[in-house]
Amino acid sequence: MGGKWKGLILFWLGEGPLRFGELRRTVVGISERMLILQLRELEASGLVHREVHDQVPPKVVYSLTEFGRSLVAALVPLGQWGEEHMERLETLP
Repeated sequence: MGGKWKGLILFWLGEGPLRFGELRRTVVGISERMLILQLRELEASGLVHREVHDQVPPKVVYSLTEFGRSLVAALVPLGQWGEEHMERLETLP
């Protein structure tokens, strides 16, 4: 679960399933290559489900697994703590 992007990806997928392009626009600052790598790692860990729809153009939808939802539930209090202490955290070296 390391890295700066996985938490954000999980957070947004916690809002509901998203297509790759939607995720790319939602996770501000992430490159396409990095998003692909992070999604593959999350899928390999069993946190994210990748569903490919056989159509033209190809449609790939990402969603959280039960395991992923349980992790997001555990991370929510940490996110709330971060929001409450954002000013102090931004001043840290």
